[in-house]
Amino acid sequence: MINLRFIFTSIVTFIVIFCGCAQSLHNPTVSQTRPAYNNKKNISPLPEDGNTDNVQPLLDAALNFCQLSQAKWQRGEIQSAVDALDKAYSYILKVNDENISPGLKQQKKDLRFTISKRILEIYASRNIVASGNHNAIPMIMNSQIQQQIESFTTPGRERNFLVASYKRSGKYRQQIIKELKKAGLPEKLSWLPLIESGFRANALSKARALGLWQFIPSTGYKFGLKRNIYIDERLDPMKSTKAAIAYLKELHGIFGDWATVLAAYNCGEGRVLRLIRAQNINYLDNFWDLHERLPRETAKYVPRFISVLHIFSNPEKYGLDKIEIDTPVQFETISIAKQVYLKDIAMNTGLSEDTLSELNPELRYRLLPKDEYQLRVPPGKGEIILAKLADLPVSDTPRAAYVYHRVKLGDTLSNIARRYNSNVLKIMRTNKLHKSDYIVVGKKLKIPRSSESQTPAAVATGVSPTHKVRKGDSLWGLAKKYHTTNKKIQAINNLKTTKLMPGQIIKIPSRTGRQFKTYKVKTGDSPYLIAMAYEMSLERFLSINNLMPSTKIYPNQKLYVE
Repeated sequence: MINLRFIFTSIVTFIVIFCGCAQSLHNPTVSQTRPAYNNKKNISPLPEDGNTDNVQPLLDAALNFCQLSQAKWQRGEIQSAVDALDKAYSYILKVNDENISPGLKQQKKDLRFTISKRILEIYASRNIVASGNHNAIPMIMNSQIQQQIESFTTPGRERNFLVASYKRSGKYRQQIIKELKKAGLPEKLSWLPLIESGFRANALSKARALGLWQFIPSTGYKFGLKRNIYIDERLDPMKSTKAAIAYLKELHGIFGDWATVLAAYNCGEGRVLRLIRAQNINYLDNFWDLHERLPRETAKYVPRFISVLHIFSNPEKYGLDKIEIDTPVQFETISIAKQVYLKDIAMNTGLSEDTLSELNPELRYRLLPKDEYQLRVPPGKGEIILAKLADLPVSDTPRAAYVYHRVKLGDTLSNIARRYNSNVLKIMRTNKLHKSDYIVVGKKLKIPRSSESQTPAAVATGVSPTHKVRKGDSLWGLAKKYHTTNKKIQAINNLKTTKLMPGQIIKIPSRTGRQFKTYKVKTGDSPYLIAMAYEMSLERFLSINNLMPSTKIYPNQKLYVE
């Protein structure tokens, strides 16, 4: 067997040469498409020659021993981990670079780099983790961490955030700890959602990261969190916890120490890997050398997390021991295969809609999907809901939040906003327009849609808007959709029954008895002057015309007045 001590003495030279050409430690062709192995029984015998046909099995075997080494390291079996890497390296040496595809060459390079990095990590871990167990999160103290402790414990906004987050942690932390134990990860990671989201299940960042663990859509998808028109599983505390644990385990497999893992969780493994490659290869001996080159937010993120560990390891010292935390979320689960709104369930069972929504935060519109759904309900309420299920109306699929409009000659933002029941300011913000009078013919605009279905013009003029019946429509559903009643719809349409037919055109009663007329804007007009001339409040005038106080109006523009 090859002597790894000899390899280790020359490994520095190899990595310096290799770092410039390795593309990624996380190459999908290597780390994601091969099965994981935890013991030598899973590894099949391999041919000893370096024939081209046998290259992939040799590389697979090397990867298997790398994974075996990782498992041994996680259990603190340092010597066994080194021996497994020794075996992995022996398989790499059997691969002849001649006459093999570029893809196989890249796999070999990545594996050689991974093996070399693992050796360094194992030897470094002997120094940075006193217990010899690399799973521990070192409770170090330095000026950056002390600064964060003072920020969290000094009266002010940061302390208020800490206290509020600590209270909310009671809802979820017990279950998070349970999942961490099951995965063999440090329990201290259960405090990570405090830094990420303040333990708010519906937290949304500027980068569009969502939920307790702040997943962006692509990372959430990678770790199994579904997102469609009905649900976004990033918002589900338990589902996102399992995804976060899978992500943290993967990152730990790449970096080996928790400080670097946390940095990668915040800004992405690619960013951290690029910094590492530009650093000294023994960065693991001192993460804080790497820390100085991290993005500003990430450089603050790791000390914030470690400061939280210090604070909650001694809550009495910081006056947190008497704070009453929230009780863990309790629920039972029932299976429902009917598309209904939570508010309809609540209305028919005497439950709180907000309670149902809090138990099922992944429901984007508080609407159950058409397919079978596992609904969480307060303990003891499942049978009551199921008994009432037949009486609940089937609801429509929610409309898309946006529609698209291609600008035509003569279009203005005001008439586009009226057409789609939106408003000028929202359209400008959505499309990053700086001037309300600057739109280009042929340009496609993204129009945010209002929750209302009828157009302002239809309401303003007292004219009855119409609705073309689609499959699944019901009289009750239309009444709710257009904020009216079954009887009014039947009366205006002379309907003898409540049965509707697809394709049927239904008149919708106006929501107001007030009549309006069209006013053509003249030079010198302003919303205030027009409202005063017709004895209307400015707020009323802006409302019926879907205008904002800052919206400009133009000569010949048509508006509605009482």
